[in-house]
Amino acid sequence: MKALVVFESMFGNTEQIAQAVAEGLRASMPVDLAEVIDAPADPPEDVTLIVAGGPTEAFSMSRSNTRAAAAGQGGRPGRQDVGLREWMEALPPRHSNARLVTFDTKIDKMRHLPGSAAKGAAKAGRRHGFDLAAPPESFFVRDTAGPLLEGELDRARAWGQWLGDLSGSSEDHPAGDLGRD
Repeated sequence: MKALVVFESMFGNTEQIAQAVAEGLRASMPVDLAEVIDAPADPPEDVTLIVAGGPTEAFSMSRSNTRAAAAGQGGRPGRQDVGLREWMEALPPRHSNARLVTFDTKIDKMRHLPGSAAKGAAKAGRRHGFDLAAPPESFFVRDTAGPLLEGELDRARAWGQWLGDLSGSSEDHPAGDLGRD
């Protein structure tokens, strides 16, 4: 078993969540961590779990125009062309035993509004034939540029550990509400 954690991050918040998830997963399996612009377009055959995450922008996965706007607000430049949406669309049809799980970061005050990059990515993954290992998960930031809310990194680490233990366990979800549709 091996996991691939792929993330898109303009301000570094989603990257921190991805790193914490990867840390939690490492208790159960080897993990490769890759920013979406460097992630393999065709995940290796030995990958059994793909964890993909990005920021929720305009109620879904980012687009080139929302990434350009984020760069204009102080986000990292040079990331306008490829985001989670484009990476998910380029995935080949499922060809291995890999399962998919998705996460996003959202602004806390938008917590109850519809739309989620994680749900959009899960839907894109299902279109490519991937089975979902768990429901999409959201992690929260104070504002567009962050910071993460207190406790979110610990929650992400626990979620990663739970994901790693999923294959042999039926324990309850440690992050609380799964945000099921």
